[in-house]
Amino acid sequence: MTYYGGFIYKGRSLLALPKNLEVRFVRRQANHVVHTLARVSRLYASHPYQRLKKAFNGCQEHEIPPTPLTGEQVYDQVKDINIVEIHGVVNQLKLGESSKYCNELLKKFGMEGCKEAATPISNTCNLDLDEKGIVVDNSKYRGIIGSLLYLTASRPDIMFVVCLCARFQANPKESHMKSVKRILKYLKGTTNVGLWYPKGVSLSLIGYSDSDYVGCRLDRKSTSGTCHLLGSALVSWHSKKQACVALSTAEAEYIAAGSCCAQILWMKQQLRDYGTELNKIPLRCDNTSAINLTKNPILHSRTKHIEIRHHFLRDHVQKNDCVVEFVETSKQLADIFTKPLPRERFNQLRIELGIINESCLN
Repeated sequence: MTYYGGFIYKGRSLLALPKNLEVRFVRRQANHVVHTLARVSRLYASHPYQRLKKAFNGCQEHEIPPTPLTGEQVYDQVKDINIVEIHGVVNQLKLGESSKYCNELLKKFGMEGCKEAATPISNTCNLDLDEKGIVVDNSKYRGIIGSLLYLTASRPDIMFVVCLCARFQANPKESHMKSVKRILKYLKGTTNVGLWYPKGVSLSLIGYSDSDYVGCRLDRKSTSGTCHLLGSALVSWHSKKQACVALSTAEAEYIAAGSCCAQILWMKQQLRDYGTELNKIPLRCDNTSAINLTKNPILHSRTKHIEIRHHFLRDHVQKNDCVVEFVETSKQLADIFTKPLPRERFNQLRIELGIINESCLN
């Protein structure tokens, strides 16, 4: 039995915190809040809400001494809670100890003895339908994709390529199977890699948005990539093909920034539950034209075709909920969620996002 998201959750989830954590269960009553401290053997979480809470804890200056409770006492205290705060008993918390799952995955699909790959996808790879290619077993292909999608909850570094390969599940070919096997080869050499959540950092929320203009070779739609950091902890990431065809890079970046803003608003509301009010949250974009669209209310021939639903970003900028800032492409952290990257660039972004090998921390 695992305590998950403020409720008792029977089941298995991928993201695991270290053992012997101090957990503060918060139960809201009529006009006050009741805090209960307990120590549990292991806590699992795979939703951004859980990652947000763990990062928020890392930004706090003081720790609360633990109160030992039995399992029955903990259940009595938490059966009607609605917020869970995590307090680590170590200086830092590592989220996503998924090495065991990676090894099981390699064994399941017969890739235990494979060679290691430096990146999950080659920067020269361009997947398409490959209509003349050799057909492969789609049940095996879907099995690998499903297992990898589960792993993306703790391994943001494979998010883009897994979502890319998932587009070809209906009729996979040998070229597609080769790409998913490369992901497994990459996991072979990075089984000890996971998210690292440091403590004692400043409480600040920053969003990054980027897009790969007409990146999809099938329908020429762009790919949006966003990520959000609380302090220096990565708490949310996103990689998705856009629903409409963008007619310019500015439009593609503007749509990506809009989805990033929506996630910022959600996080802002969650942080408000902790008594933290954030305004003018930075949203960093590397396209000046998209930034100017949030400031200029005048529609002209280059922007009038953009759907109205994407202009809610401009509305929230005017309300001071977020501020769209320019960031150099070399410092754009969301780049890893939009396109294949060379090895050096990929490793640089992986480290900056806090996706670190356990051996680097010793």
